[in-house]
Amino acid sequence: MAAGPIELVIFDCDGVLVDSEPISLAVLVEALDGAGVSMDADEAADRFLGKSLKTMSEILHEDYGLAVDDHFLEGMRKRLYARFREELQPIESIRQVVEALPVSVCVASSSQPERIRLSLSVTGLIDCFEPNIFSASMVPNGKPAPDLFLHASGAMGVAPPACVVVEDSPAGVMAAQAAGMRVCAFAGGTHARNPRHRESLARLNPDILFDDMRELLQFVGNKWPTGT
Repeated sequence: MAAGPIELVIFDCDGVLVDSEPISLAVLVEALDGAGVSMDADEAADRFLGKSLKTMSEILHEDYGLAVDDHFLEGMRKRLYARFREELQPIESIRQVVEALPVSVCVASSSQPERIRLSLSVTGLIDCFEPNIFSASMVPNGKPAPDLFLHASGAMGVAPPACVVVEDSPAGVMAAQAAGMRVCAFAGGTHARNPRHRESLARLNPDILFDDMRELLQFVGNKWPTGT
């Protein structure tokens, strides 16, 4: 993709701003087990990481015969939010990085708005992004479709080629690429620190694959780094 000025950095939330994926996957596996669907954390990550609640529900219904109803979702949400309030931590150095970026920022996450704001509030990041927080619930199709990132860039008034997306999931990387945006694949979250996950990102040929959030400051400037 051609180099050019960067005007906006679009952050995913889970696994990029907050280290939530191990908690989320554990709660999901527990809820599925209670509903009669046996699945370990690796399979859950392969099937659902970075995808919207709508997409997850469709996969569970079509591939596992599980009809996801309000009772199931409410029970999972209560357990998840309780653990977030007790355990959730920000990604290392993320606040310092966001505050140092020389361009506009926003959040575009597959999670529901309530969950995004809870995650950012618990970790002390909400003031870095409010009100520029966008959820897959705002668009027809979740990741890997480009809808959410295009919605975010449109709301922020920035053309897709001037956007850089920071993502941790294959679905998110594909969505950014489909939106015509540059993408930095972040493999520094707890869930991503293994060769299997890193390879799943590398196969998609993101513009950059990195592990330390502080490196983002080197990538975002007046021009995209030469040679990428």
